[in-house]
Amino acid sequence: MKSKHFYYILIPIILLCLWQVVSYFKFVSPLFLPLPLDVLIQLFNSIGSGTMLSDIWHTLYRVLIGFGIATIVGVPLGLLMGFSSKIYNALEFTVEFFRGIPTTALFPLFLLVFGIGDEAKFAVTAWGAGLVILINSMYGVHLSKELRVRVAKTMKIKGLELFSKVIFPEALPQIFSGFRVAISLSLVLVVVTEMFIGTEAGLGKRIIDAQLVYQTADMYAAIVMTGVIGFILNKIMMFTENRVVHWKGK
Repeated sequence: MKSKHFYYILIPIILLCLWQVVSYFKFVSPLFLPLPLDVLIQLFNSIGSGTMLSDIWHTLYRVLIGFGIATIVGVPLGLLMGFSSKIYNALEFTVEFFRGIPTTALFPLFLLVFGIGDEAKFAVTAWGAGLVILINSMYGVHLSKELRVRVAKTMKIKGLELFSKVIFPEALPQIFSGFRVAISLSLVLVVVTEMFIGTEAGLGKRIIDAQLVYQTADMYAAIVMTGVIGFILNKIMMFTENRVVHWKGK
């Protein structure tokens, strides 16, 4: 176990050491790459003063709202597409068409429809994350083990009962895989929209504002905090998956 923990932190330690060496010996100008300690001090000062806490709250709020909408729409629609060949055939072209369009390319469209408020950020996030969840939910049904489905059918289990007792539990591992990708994508999309769609607070706005006035320590501090939030969200999703899908791999 100790060896596992050592290797878990080995790469971050190596990266920090490289960062320290490059910055200390000024291989890159300190204006563009401040010392790690300066970034850490700025991070703690920003949190202690409360200025970054507001940005963290606004970003998290947008991530969770967008991810929530994506889940509410994506899971049922994906399950229906996987379960019904008629619904799949009706929606396949539309889903595959929009799947190939980068979500960021749709920013102008969402701005026209929803304006520059939080509604546009919710819509962009829900759209990008929703496609990921929908596709994983659909393939979760398609990848259900045929043997278990056949056994259930021989036991006269059909229709909604077959779906709820066999197919949906079989699809859950794939659905949670989609959740993990979608929650990370939601954070990325929210931060990007905060940079380029008008907002009063958020980590994305903090990053772009600091970059514009060359407050690079503050910029890196916000970037580090974004990474920490992404890591925590992913770990929460993994913990939830292990508790909910306890039969995974069995």
